[in-house]
Amino acid sequence: MAAAAPTERADEAADPRRVRNTCILAHVDHGKTTLADHLVASCGDGLLHPKLAGRLRFMDFLDEEQRRAITMKSAAVALRSRSGHRVSLIDSPGHIDFCSEVSSAARLSDSALILVDAVEGVHIQTHAALRQAFVERLRPCLVLNKIDRLITELCFTPAEAYVRLHRIVSDVNSIYSALRSHSYFSLLSALEDNPSTSSSSSTEDLLEDFEDDDDNEDAFQPLKGNVVFACALDGWGFRPHQFADLYARKIGVNPSAFLRGLWGPRYLDKKTGKVVGKKAIKSADPQPMFVEFVLSALWKMYELVVKDGGESKAVKKLVENFQLKIPERELKNKDPKVVLQSVMSRWLPLADAVMDMVVECTPDPVAAQGVRVARLMPKREVTPEDAAGCPEVIAEAERVRRCVEACDVSVDAPVVVYVSKMFAMPYKMLPLKGVNGELLNHHGTMKGDAVHKHVQEVELQYLYEMLGQGLKPVASVGAGNVVAIQGLGQHILKSATLSSTKSSWPFSSMMFQASPMLKVAIEPSNPADLGALIKGLKLLNRADPFVEYTVTQRGEHVLAAAGEIHLERCIKDLEERFAKVKMVVSDPLVSFKETIEGEGVGLVERLKAPQEFAERTTPNGRCTVRVQVLRLPNALTKVLEESEELLGQIIEGKTGKMDGVLDPRLPQDDGDSAATLKQRMIDAIDSDLEAISKKVDKEKLDRFRKTWLGLLERIWSLGPWQVGPNLLLSPDAKSSDGVITTQDGRQGILVRSRSHVSERLGFVRESDTKDNNNLDNGESVADAPESLHLESMALRNSIVSGFQIATNAGPLCDEPMWGLAFIVEPYIFADCSGAVNHSDQYNIFSGQVITAVKEACRAAVLQNKPRLVQAMYFCELTMPVEQSNATYGVLNKRRARILKEEAQEGTSLFTVHAYLPVAESVGFLNQLRSSTAGAVSALLVLSHWEAIDEDPFFAPKTQDELEEFGDGSSIGPNFAKKLMNSVRRRKGLHVEEQVVEHGTKQRTLAKKV
Repeated sequence: MAAAAPTERADEAADPRRVRNTCILAHVDHGKTTLADHLVASCGDGLLHPKLAGRLRFMDFLDEEQRRAITMKSAAVALRSRSGHRVSLIDSPGHIDFCSEVSSAARLSDSALILVDAVEGVHIQTHAALRQAFVERLRPCLVLNKIDRLITELCFTPAEAYVRLHRIVSDVNSIYSALRSHSYFSLLSALEDNPSTSSSSSTEDLLEDFEDDDDNEDAFQPLKGNVVFACALDGWGFRPHQFADLYARKIGVNPSAFLRGLWGPRYLDKKTGKVVGKKAIKSADPQPMFVEFVLSALWKMYELVVKDGGESKAVKKLVENFQLKIPERELKNKDPKVVLQSVMSRWLPLADAVMDMVVECTPDPVAAQGVRVARLMPKREVTPEDAAGCPEVIAEAERVRRCVEACDVSVDAPVVVYVSKMFAMPYKMLPLKGVNGELLNHHGTMKGDAVHKHVQEVELQYLYEMLGQGLKPVASVGAGNVVAIQGLGQHILKSATLSSTKSSWPFSSMMFQASPMLKVAIEPSNPADLGALIKGLKLLNRADPFVEYTVTQRGEHVLAAAGEIHLERCIKDLEERFAKVKMVVSDPLVSFKETIEGEGVGLVERLKAPQEFAERTTPNGRCTVRVQVLRLPNALTKVLEESEELLGQIIEGKTGKMDGVLDPRLPQDDGDSAATLKQRMIDAIDSDLEAISKKVDKEKLDRFRKTWLGLLERIWSLGPWQVGPNLLLSPDAKSSDGVITTQDGRQGILVRSRSHVSERLGFVRESDTKDNNNLDNGESVADAPESLHLESMALRNSIVSGFQIATNAGPLCDEPMWGLAFIVEPYIFADCSGAVNHSDQYNIFSGQVITAVKEACRAAVLQNKPRLVQAMYFCELTMPVEQSNATYGVLNKRRARILKEEAQEGTSLFTVHAYLPVAESVGFLNQLRSSTAGAVSALLVLSHWEAIDEDPFFAPKTQDELEEFGDGSSIGPNFAKKLMNSVRRRKGLHVEEQVVEHGTKQRTLAKKV
């Protein structure tokens, strides 16, 4: 997207105020591509014939998309409205596996068309679409699709249909209002916690935005024109304005006054001709004006055409009254559906209603950039030292940001482009000639030089206007437009910021709804094709924003995808487009995590009980490490997981404000990011306590809260990779004097460090930490030699490194740890020889300390009832009643947990919500389709991580367990142990297995002579 580009073109296409960029977001199968077909057929300058609209699926040009009948990638097309506005329309997928394509489409747009099926209503991906639009600060509009199904399939009356439509609009408004309220109150909380640091202009601008936006006013209001009622398959749709104008001409009333009654509980008083409320109407059974004047007319038209056909006098009279130009042969068609489509599409053209809504109700790039710039290119906090070193660079970067915010089109304005997606196209699909008929050289190399590590200098060659599958060469592109650029594949991996000046802030990273969970190891069938496979994997990694390609320590080439359908498409693309070699694909490599027992009430009881320390000593005997492990509250763990990227920036000190890095599952927070995150962590502890408040005494809860707030003031580091959901806590300065004496009489000191992470998050002040450090190094250890203090300071990084290694590979199956807090007490002792060996100090000894810390952390987990943690999908199924037994049978086999069942009003369908382990999701959709004859549809969305209650090392030990299970032969299969062993076996770790188990049961009683 060109945010600011100089141009001398005088035509209206160069005026950004006559440009609209919009994307279509919706749940899967709600009609996005069908709607796009009619818009392309009507406004695409002959790209698609109107007869094929709704059937061809113009934007789904991949063979796999046509075969599966779902959209798998986002595609853009340039349209022209009847008012002359240039509209860039981006069609996006609805399936969760391709959510990265949705993020790419939303980033390039200024508004969003939210589609909702009038029969199915709001589904899980509708929530995700609204959240995506809100986070990217897009202006949303609503399209209620498949209105015809209320007439033909459900046989609703106009009054019943109105109730259904009104409920859907209310549901969508409530979801969007919740997003706005959450963001607003999060900002207020940050301002209350730290008002002095939240007084920047960006915060003030945001507050003004909220003040201008009335929270009591719904975002989607049919009377404002941002809601379209449509049937995309038949190509008709309308806004209430059209019926207001129609009846104004017919009965001679004021159209604006009549419009005010076409939604909500408004009625027309036939005697006075005024629009009144329900209390003022005197009729016995009044009907809302929307039912009486809009829906009733639609129902009557359907009834006449379906019942009498197109040649009936009533239909011909309607055609004449509305002055519709319909060929006689279409009216004489024997299929009433064809006649109905011809009449409705000419009476209420869908493209006109949607395009008018886009032009009137969505902002142009100039207006949109002012709202979105805080998200796209947030202000950076520059320290006075950095600003003094390069004032010209900072000034130029701020000028670029102001030009982006204003969408500056002046000649001296810089050119700034955001590349949201890389896509591969074969050379035969590229245009052969340019704008002036010159031949294009597609095989030439693009000039480029590396300037810095993350900065490259390139010369752009060919620009294209995107027309679905096709490309149209253009000489220049005006500001605020969507454009395709050829030849950046050698310089950009997935996304980048292009700028005509080196002094420019980069655009913020995109938000993804989920993360790649399904991994497979791939290798070529012929080892000689390994080079082609690696080259193909690199191309796929560039072409797909969501794919992750890594090489393990064992040399395996691992491909990570969002889900089963996404993985199948990636494998197919590798074999047919990028690598063009036959491959061997392993079984899915499902990720697990490791933790210890303790949730809910058990967490409070466990914290109260005395905890044992795991102790390890280095081989030279100079360092002893004692480790105690605690389980974090689940809500706190979730906050740490969702805020990993933001935590990394806060810890590194790169930001004091929100810089556009957003949680993948939460709405946007603004203001002071550290204060906001701190408050969220405290709220997470309070929410866990509130959940168990009825089961635990208030005194215990208060003690628990006080303990955890104290622990949050001692966070030394996070792990793994410095930002994970595990805490390294420094020793408590109040509980230990820092001196220890061993059996041989040597004196040692406790290695302490500043609570660096707690300082950054604001749990403690930097001055308090310095005072604690001075106290630690004071009188209590005054007798210790100075060399011992120097050694203790040098070993701090080794202790953190040991913690990072331990949390990255747990003791059960080398999977990352999850939701644990480690209290580490490392003691260092003086060398008996009395001389300091510097080589041993900085090389061998530091390595021994890393190993000791790692082994102590792993041992502490093993002695505190370790548990395996599995990822869980949220599964939403839509099933008919007659397939309920088969559906529940498949769910039970896959260890799914049913959450709720809900009947869809007016239909024989049920909606079932369940949690499904990711490990059981492989083949789930195929099994579900085969068991239910394809009558059941399911959608899987990554929900959360959940600990498996079963102990992988369970064996009867206590008297009660021995009485219940005996010697263990009557115990059923240990599922946690089975999962653990499968992962260990895959990684080449040792697996304890007995070839013969319970040999006494395997003896035969028969005596063979």
